[in-house]
Amino acid sequence: MPKQDEIRAKLEAAFAPRVLEVINESHRHAGHAGDDGSGESHFRVKIEADAFGGQSRVARHRAVHAALGADLLSEIHALALEVSD
Repeated sequence: MPKQDEIRAKLEAAFAPRVLEVINESHRHAGHAGDDGSGESHFRVKIEADAFGGQSRVARHRAVHAALGADLLSEIHALALEVSD
């Protein structure tokens, strides 16, 4: 399964978001540090979910990281997050 689809599936299962965009930005980093040539190294996630209500920015980011899991995160060089409730 492509990493973009895996990210989407894990976040949908964990947060039932109202808005979820998973954008593969790897092409913008071709030849740069962290580019492993797979085309799946840099991602941007925009997510809005009630589950983030009342949480600090740090807590929201930690929740997203926990939902994605260490194995998937270890395969991604960069993950930009825009998280809101």
